[in-house]
Amino acid sequence: MRKTVICDLLGIEYPIIQGGMAWVSTASLAAAVSEAGGLGIIGSGHNDGKWVREQVIRAREITAKPFGVNVMMMSPFVEEVMQVILEEKVPVITTGAGNPAKYIPQLKEIGTKVIPVIPSVALAQRLEKAGVDAVVAEGTESGGHIGELTTMALVPQVVDAVKIPVIAAGGIADGRGVVAALALGAAGVQIGTRFMCALECEIHENIKQMILKAKDRDTAVSGRVTGHPVRSLKNKLTKLYEEMERNCAPVTEMEELGAGKLKSAMIDGDTETGTVACGQIAGLIKEIKTAEEIINEIITGARSVVATLEV
Repeated sequence: MRKTVICDLLGIEYPIIQGGMAWVSTASLAAAVSEAGGLGIIGSGHNDGKWVREQVIRAREITAKPFGVNVMMMSPFVEEVMQVILEEKVPVITTGAGNPAKYIPQLKEIGTKVIPVIPSVALAQRLEKAGVDAVVAEGTESGGHIGELTTMALVPQVVDAVKIPVIAAGGIADGRGVVAALALGAAGVQIGTRFMCALECEIHENIKQMILKAKDRDTAVSGRVTGHPVRSLKNKLTKLYEEMERNCAPVTEMEELGAGKLKSAMIDGDTETGTVACGQIAGLIKEIKTAEEIINEIITGARSVVATLEV
């Protein structure tokens, strides 16, 4: 695995970014990924500025290497979270569910790299004009909030449409996925679900075990009618969503049902009525390993694939 432009841009050894997953990506996981040569990301979700600052400080106690924070632009705390990022001079931010353009000038002043997660060519082009440093092109295979295009279809189209580096996400969990992403023109990958089963990930053990038992068709997409579809592992909650959508339940009723369900899964371990956000790649994950072991396995696997192709 040679270094790519993403490694130089972010000051990391391998072109691997850990997804900024709410209630999943705490300082413990982010710092471990950064220590292992990737870029760890703290997922701010809908947490307030105080929580984000605590996580940033905690991460810096574990690692001196670069790490980032994911900012949900529709969070009610987005202003204070951005203020914390500016005050703490966080090296990198990734963003989702909105446009970070208004914050870019201030972030540039302190040297923070801005990398939005995008589901379409049009948004990638718009954000390139706004001055972002790179984009994460995330396919519908990913867990949590998703777009419509697959990673295989989305990534090369975004690569051809923008001049900034493109990071591929969605359905990537091993070295084969990394090589495929690079072949599509990506300069790196973002991996989420695989790191949920990292030893340093602080989600409830019930959720890790549920992922380890998952098979290829064990995820479902709920809430398409709300305009904010979410991919998660099938359980009683996804079945209830399916029934509500079939019966044309009001969108407000569906949104109320989902409130707080991600936290109840990841923190409390509710595998039945919680939202177990997870990507389609879950069926490949069979073991809990340290972040370092996961990254080393991915890099070794990628090198093996490349060697086979060269033969």
